[in-house]
Amino acid sequence: MIYKVYYQEKANEIPVRENTKSLYLEAASDREVREKLKDRDYNIEFIQLLEGNYLDYEQASPNFILEEI
Repeated sequence: MIYKVYYQEKANEIPVRENTKSLYLEAASDREVREKLKDRDYNIEFIQLLEGNYLDYEQASPNFILEEI
């Protein structure tokens, strides 16, 4: 399954919409996503499962790059 992760680059950073970044990651569950990203100093705001039409829409975006972790 493919997940979209919304995050701030610093764990102690207050979430501000303008500074929120996102990445795409393949994992079996949102728990596995957190495990894969635990060594990075990210403040994870939201993890969203992408499937169906929404996944197709995201894959059509030029910003869609699947992280290899």
